[in-house]
Amino acid sequence: MNLLAIETSCDDTCAAVLHDGPDGVALLSNQISSQMIHAEFEGVVPELASREHMRLLGPVVRRALAEAGIALGELNALAVTNGPGLIGSLLVGLSFGKALAYALELPVVGINHIEGHLASAALDLGEALVVPPFVGLVASGGHTEIVRVTAWGRWDLLGATRDDAAGEAFDKVGKLLRLGFPGGPALSRAAAKGRTDAYDFPRARLGIERGGLDLSFSGLKTAVKLFLDRAGWPQEPRDPGEREHFVADVAASFQEAVVDVLTAKLLKAAEVSDTRCLLIAGGVAANAALRARLQGAARERGLTLWIPDTRFCGDNAAMIGMAGLHHLRRGERSRYDLAAIPNLDDWEGFYESGV
Repeated sequence: MNLLAIETSCDDTCAAVLHDGPDGVALLSNQISSQMIHAEFEGVVPELASREHMRLLGPVVRRALAEAGIALGELNALAVTNGPGLIGSLLVGLSFGKALAYALELPVVGINHIEGHLASAALDLGEALVVPPFVGLVASGGHTEIVRVTAWGRWDLLGATRDDAAGEAFDKVGKLLRLGFPGGPALSRAAAKGRTDAYDFPRARLGIERGGLDLSFSGLKTAVKLFLDRAGWPQEPRDPGEREHFVADVAASFQEAVVDVLTAKLLKAAEVSDTRCLLIAGGVAANAALRARLQGAARERGLTLWIPDTRFCGDNAAMIGMAGLHHLRRGERSRYDLAAIPNLDDWEGFYESGV
């Protein structure tokens, strides 16, 4: 089976081609076009994102097919993200994908973006290794969810952020520190030179709802802003060397607070779920400090931890294709009137049998 996958949930225009054969899944191409038009605004502008998707998606799909050496007539199915995400961005990819599938008389399957991130580990590490059940953490600029995965495409939500996503907090603090766009990766690089115990930023400890597995990062972000205001930032310190050390220490102390919370919540989820297997995915899963902390914690507790390579942590269409294959193998497909859904709720009933 040759599968074309499309991902346009935020500001990356992505297309990939996968081949599902007797020897397993082969990733034939994985094209990603990042939209740097948002840099001057230091954040994603939804209207601009959707317009850029309209301009870029056709060429990105053509490049993916050319790199894979696959013609349109050789495709057997199509997978496309239909949520969650920015509604305008979702509509561009979904409309393109459904129209192409309809014209070629191919089955189309709509994929939950969160499911795609989880499936990235199976694509990268191998389906024989990454097998449900497990507890997964998806942390990115738009999402922070902890789920119990019972089978591919089947999961229960254990906890989620009540306000900012972890990646969003990284980006906003990076912006406060004037590290450029995107702020998250720049903050992580600065943090590598700083002291994690330089400043004591708060960790949100939430109540008993959902077993205490919900998360919150808005208070942490506000605490950093108030600290910077009291420190006279950005006017002080004036010495360039002192300024670099100050930024590095703030970044490292902030990052330590986020890593502490994510690690504690994921380990608690594994405990209450009585599972020995953990998976982290999403853009924040590329963070070196988080990866190291969880790897150490997993070794200490005798847990299995799966983390995809950093190239599969950010938004990409390859992960959407892998998730699509899980549904298509079960004979599931979506209708051609499949809708874009910007939130995570109400995800049942989008597939029907008979591909």
